[in-house]
Amino acid sequence: MGDDGLGAAVLERLAAWRWGSEVVMADGETWGLKLLPLVEEANRLLVIDAIDVGAKPGTLVTLDGAELPRLFERAVSPHQVGLSDVLELARLRGMLPLSLAAIGVQPEQAEFGHPLSAVVASAVDSVATAALRQLAAWGYAGREREGS
Repeated sequence: MGDDGLGAAVLERLAAWRWGSEVVMADGETWGLKLLPLVEEANRLLVIDAIDVGAKPGTLVTLDGAELPRLFERAVSPHQVGLSDVLELARLRGMLPLSLAAIGVQPEQAEFGHPLSAVVASAVDSVATAALRQLAAWGYAGREREGS
């Protein structure tokens, strides 16, 4: 779905790092409510995705806490609809992670069968760097794999 592939592209970059067992990386794709156990088991949740905030395409977007469930009610992709439901259900069950954050970029397009737009593709490294900073701020310091 075009720029909605941002999360997968960033996860590929983050795979170049070694993480302790406390960091689990998953591509939520279109999992919907199947994400609930992963969310409820997390102490902290970092979502990496195209995030439509009406900004200029390629603009870096960072959000935290209460901004997330409200934001993901505006779906860019099929799985974001499920993500707002998952976060709300986890909250109602008293199982919402202690810390929530989202990092991404304003998409230019989200059409089936298209690759990342050039403007979003050029932001992949910036999003990965922002994700590494957020993880480090939470106390999760990865080590870059040799040869990466």
